[in-house]
Amino acid sequence: MATDGNDPRSSLDKATDAVLNVTEAVQTTTHSIAGAIEDSRRPSGTLNQIARLTREAPLGALAIAFLIGIMFARRR
Repeated sequence: MATDGNDPRSSLDKATDAVLNVTEAVQTTTHSIAGAIEDSRRPSGTLNQIARLTREAPLGALAIAFLIGIMFARRR
């Protein structure tokens, strides 16, 4: 069988390397996002403040969320 310079094994190795690189990038990003979420859940964190404000004024929080949704929808 004649080869035209495309070794199937090297293509498979390249694909495997690409998948491993993407997997590593996804894991790094996941850990980074998880750390940011944990930091914001602390008593002085952003998510904690949003949760507290939502409990104190649920109707106001709903109105703000609605307005933010409208702003994002109009951009598209």
